Amino acid sequence: MDAQSRGRADDIDPADQWVLNPQTGNYELRLDRSAGHSVGGPRSSEATPSRAAGRSSATRTAAPRTDVPGQRSRGSSRGAEAAGGGMPPTRPGRRKRKPQKSRKKKALMWTGGVLGFVLVGVSVGAYLIYDHLNGNIRSVDVGDAANGGDLADGPINILLIGSDIRTGAGNESYGNRDNTTGHADTTFLFHVSEDRTNATAVSIPRDLKIDIPDCPTKQPDGSTKVIKGSPDTKFNESFGVNGRDPGCTMRTVKQVTGVPVDHFMMADFNAVKTLTTAINGVDVCLSKPIKDEGYSKLDLPAGEHSLEGEQALAFLRNRHGLGNESDLDRIKMQQQFVASMIRKMRTDALSDPAMMLDLAEAATKALTVDSGIGDIPKLKALADEIRGIDLKNIAFMTVPVVDNPNEKVRATVVLDPNKAPKVFTALQNDVSFTEVTKKQKEKEKAAKSKQDALLKGARADASDVRVDVYNGSDTNGAAQTTLNWLQNEKGVLKSSNKSNAPEKAAKTTLEYAPNQADQARTLADFMGLPAEALKPGTVNAEGRQAMVLTLGADFKGAGVPITGPAKAPDVEKVEADKQVCAK
Repeated sequence: MDAQSRGRADDIDPADQWVLNPQTGNYELRLDRSAGHSVGGPRSSEATPSRAAGRSSATRTAAPRTDVPGQRSRGSSRGAEAAGGGMPPTRPGRRKRKPQKSRKKKALMWTGGVLGFVLVGVSVGAYLIYDHLNGNIRSVDVGDAANGGDLADGPINILLIGSDIRTGAGNESYGNRDNTTGHADTTFLFHVSEDRTNATAVSIPRDLKIDIPDCPTKQPDGSTKVIKGSPDTKFNESFGVNGRDPGCTMRTVKQVTGVPVDHFMMADFNAVKTLTTAINGVDVCLSKPIKDEGYSKLDLPAGEHSLEGEQALAFLRNRHGLGNESDLDRIKMQQQFVASMIRKMRTDALSDPAMMLDLAEAATKALTVDSGIGDIPKLKALADEIRGIDLKNIAFMTVPVVDNPNEKVRATVVLDPNKAPKVFTALQNDVSFTEVTKKQKEKEKAAKSKQDALLKGARADASDVRVDVYNGSDTNGAAQTTLNWLQNEKGVLKSSNKSNAPEKAAKTTLEYAPNQADQARTLADFMGLPAEALKPGTVNAEGRQAMVLTLGADFKGAGVPITGPAKAPDVEKVEADKQVCAK
């Protein structure tokens, strides 16, 4: 049924007969455009992404639906659920769909920006003003620094970078800086679990001393320039110094943590102001007053406050008003602020279409991302993957560090040699730092059962184990060092180095035939392989056919067990569902 069959002129697009009712969040059939009539409720006259007066949803605009080119087909109930919330039926004239039971399942906007990061996923709103919002987003080609891959497959690791560039009205009060790109002032590694039940945001201190690797960087003319690395350097210099782009920060994080980074998002000081204003402030609680007569000029008594705009930025930039005046104390306050901001968006923004569109406008203007997620459909696909995580299963923590022993005056920190590796191993092996959900318990139980079944049985002698080793990791020479270790230390003489795998692998795998199970158990014992790494086939091997061992990004070195911890280490953290008073 088209527009003409309803008595409309030939130039009327059928899609223009469907409009969004901001009060219900659903698309409705508008029979008479000139009368401004729509089935089920009124319609405002024109669309605008700017803030509506008084934030009234009745005056919020709805534009005709625009199909989004290039949207990834989810092929699952999760994707259909995210895209379908308020969309019109496929044929005009059908009965209007019943409202969904949960607004959270219909449209979810993730926006964390106080630390310079924003993660946006809009279903209905992005379709309405797609062209406008899409034009707001800036993207950077970081080459192979972005692990990329299918978002629906495996864990997701997003690097969230807060640049300290001072451009923008009022930001000069935080100190002058000639650098026009800023530094990696506040950085989070945001890890989303493979089963999408939990997430961990790990703060990386700006003053952490690490080695910055060599960094291939795309130039404006399309060429690639390798920027030389720097040993024993503050982490914040991984971006903005000597022309380093966000890809350099991604490479640095991977080198430090052993966690492959899929994408990055970056924003600056101005993002804090616009995002907090878009949601009418973020609630914070102080156990002690804060008074900073230096850069931030923040003066807050103890108790509860709602902060937005300039005051929100002052709260997040404040360091001198804290007891120890340390960046580590400031990180704790930032984590509490972000947790509160997420809670605010889970409640207020989801129930207010006007606020949601304001938030989309502010967030997309604040974003700089890698080209792999450089448009609305790709950001939406990313948001679809994390939209169902319960707040109680989102944890904020800081990389464990200690004072730099090489300094008399404490100015920088280094990784805690005991605690930091445990945190990194937990992240590498997708271990939750929060209360384990029922779904995750069931997964662990099933994994344990699978492991018991696969590893139960006879073991072959090392001399009978036949395996081809491929390097799918980023460690040069990993296949050869593993081969040397297997032959010289374990007596696996029937092993061969097959050089690089056809493509990079996130995890180490061992593929074997049913009649090679005894060999696989022996090699799994040697390598410390988890059950998930064992990939039994269905056809028996013939002759001298070898098993296939592919080393992945979780490979830590020959002889180092790949099996991850069953439980995350006990570290100080902030959980997103709990409001605590900053100390």
